[in-house]
Amino acid sequence: MEEREYRGGGGGYHRAAKRLRTEEEEAGAEELEDGEEEEDSAGEEAAGSGGAESRRRRSAEKDAVEDSHRIPPSPVVHVRGLCDAVVEADLVEALDKFGNICYVMMMPFKRQALVEFDSVESAERCVTCGAREAVCIAEQQAFFNFSTSQRITRPTNADDPSSGNKVLLLSIQNPLYPITTDVLYTVCNPVGNVLRIVIFKRNGIQAMVEFESVEDAQKAKLALNGADIYAGCCTLKIEYARPNRLNVVRNDNSSWDYTKPFLLHRERGKGRQRQAILGEHPSNGYGPHCPLLPLPANSRYRRSSEEVQDMISYPLLLPKTSPSSSFLGHGASSSVAMVSGLHPAKMNCSRIFNLFCLYGNVEKVKFMKSVPGTALVEMGDEYAVDRAVTHLNSIKVFGKKLNVCVSKQQAVIPSQVFELPDGSSSYQDFSLTRNNRFSNVQSSRNIIQPPAAVLHFYNGPPTLSQHQLHKLCAEHDVPAFSKFKVFDAKPASSKTLSGLLEFDSKTEAVEALTVLNHYQIRIPNSSNPFTLKLCFSTSSHL
Repeated sequence: MEEREYRGGGGGYHRAAKRLRTEEEEAGAEELEDGEEEEDSAGEEAAGSGGAESRRRRSAEKDAVEDSHRIPPSPVVHVRGLCDAVVEADLVEALDKFGNICYVMMMPFKRQALVEFDSVESAERCVTCGAREAVCIAEQQAFFNFSTSQRITRPTNADDPSSGNKVLLLSIQNPLYPITTDVLYTVCNPVGNVLRIVIFKRNGIQAMVEFESVEDAQKAKLALNGADIYAGCCTLKIEYARPNRLNVVRNDNSSWDYTKPFLLHRERGKGRQRQAILGEHPSNGYGPHCPLLPLPANSRYRRSSEEVQDMISYPLLLPKTSPSSSFLGHGASSSVAMVSGLHPAKMNCSRIFNLFCLYGNVEKVKFMKSVPGTALVEMGDEYAVDRAVTHLNSIKVFGKKLNVCVSKQQAVIPSQVFELPDGSSSYQDFSLTRNNRFSNVQSSRNIIQPPAAVLHFYNGPPTLSQHQLHKLCAEHDVPAFSKFKVFDAKPASSKTLSGLLEFDSKTEAVEALTVLNHYQIRIPNSSNPFTLKLCFSTSSHL
């Protein structure tokens, strides 16, 4: 099979221009690799225990050999223990001394990666060397074992290296800030000439970027795969796309053809239009602009032959009540999310609010009478919807897998209100509730976290005990937590209690939060109840 060659950094990188597996295949692979990580923990300890003493070194080598026999040798190596700053190019530079690398798949949020060598022998050299001595990637020791996969699966069209694909598929994970064509152009163009960009927001935020040449696309994938657009968020996961050319019909925030700078919006027909009862739909207000982090000036992947814009601006979102109604272009997506796969008996408007309020203000929730198990959730802005889609799509709640996507509706209208199986209303307005967490000056303290097995609770009564919380779980038929930790009360906040609850699984924690978030706890001699608040913790375990 003919392969293309790109040499950069510390050595040669021989690989075909191929696309990674589909999202479904990728998710399955990551689950497999999670299993490998547990199975091979002994190997990791052995790899990190090499010292000056020859006896310990021989013991480490023996453990590594035994560990490698648990999983049959494979050309694909599972790399663990990566630091946050690692990109694909760092892996290639550190590992191509073991043999030619065919493909790399980054798993940034797991701090892991899959590296496919051109032969089993090359992979064996990598795993054996990693067990015998420290192999550092971006100045941090990494750990290696064979993958259960014999090959990183690519789509059929990407198996042909002569296809010369110059279009990359960018998946933006944890998108806390707006992603526009200007942002992606500023990120990608310093590496290689960008011709066209198309952004789409169906299951999270993804974009396709067409470069001038295959070499530019290869270099961009090397330099940017696994990198953060902004510090700690908007992480890029890059694959090769299926199409080899993008078709752009207008230039705006969602699509742009840089070969046709004067391509404007298509005008509507001049015929009579339907009358709008409330006129134009309200737009979000935008305030002062903040700078995008520039590509470091000393980056070895930055083009130096021409002047490249260093900084652009992105808008910070203000509440909907802002007097300004302007938006940068007309490509704004909807601030309404559609969620399907809801448990028909256990989910209602309040429980949807409890879950979605972690990612932005929730304005209204309405169940659809014509589509059972489906609801529309109007949020404070389109970026809250993007965050909800990114973190809540495909999670399980009460045994049902949720499908969360951006709705075509621009607002939730309270029509066809009916009674849900639990007796509550199918429509509820949350716009005035104090439980929305993104409405005040304290909103900057919100930490956007994906669902996790550990919950952070706060605003509980100072007398709240572990027994009371277990009783609360039992009364509401939700899984009980296995570990409990209370934070030391500070003098200024001693009137309430906060701490952590660890559950046996992420699914159990999600169900407990869905039911118990904002539960009101009354205590004797107190006129007002305490509203227990829950969110996903940054801690992985107690």
